[in-house]
Order: sequence, then structure tokens, then C-alpha cells
Amino acid sequence: MSNAKVLPLLEPADGQGVAPCCPPLTERPMTAEEAETAARMFKALGDPVRLRLFSAVASHEGGEACVCDISDVGVSQPTVSHHLKKLKEAGLLTSERRGTWVYYRVEPSVLAAMGKLLALPAAA
Repeated sequence: MSNAKVLPLLEPADGQGVAPCCPPLTERPMTAEEAETAARMFKALGDPVRLRLFSAVASHEGGEACVCDISDVGVSQPTVSHHLKKLKEAGLLTSERRGTWVYYRVEPSVLAAMGKLLALPAAA
């Protein structure tokens, strides 16, 4: 079982799916709390190794990846573990231990929240 926090999501009023923790950047200025939440996410993804690990998990078949399958990113195993921990702390990954291996996954709500945050306004 994971202790990681996932980015907070709000239920949209229109029932049209997931609403991000923050409004789209083009909608209105963010509050301080919204900016802190988004900054944690972007800070975690601001490291090239973390971005590669996040991408490896997100694109892995079945939506989850064993650490044994994604650790070839040019750094040592302890460094991979450190970066995966940072991604979990930012709420971008969840994990589950199965025997000796740990499996990571990106929650679909996290990808939806990231997409909505960066979405352009709809053309009128």
C-alpha cells in the first residue's frame, strides 16, 4: 500500500470528467495554494532523469512498470530510487511492492490534471 499523495482534484460542476488541482494557466491567475501545488509537480519533473522515469512509467505497457524495467537511465540504482521517491512525494507516481520488486504507476487523474492545467482555451 502506498503513502504517496496524489495531486488534489476537484469534482467538476458540469460532470465532464476530472478537474485539475489548478485552473488552466490561461483561465485566471492562480492562487498561492494552486501555484504551490503546480510548482511541486513541475519541480519534480524539472530534472531530466525524473522526467525520463516518469515517461517510462507512463508509457509502459499496462500502465505500470517494475523498477527493474525502468532503471536504465544512466544513473546508479540508488539514484533511481531517490528520483522515484521524489516523484512519489510530488504525487505523480504511486507504488506497490510485490515480492522483491516495486511497481510504479501514474494515476490517470494525474495525467488528466496536468493536461488540463496546460490546456489552451477552446476556440470561440
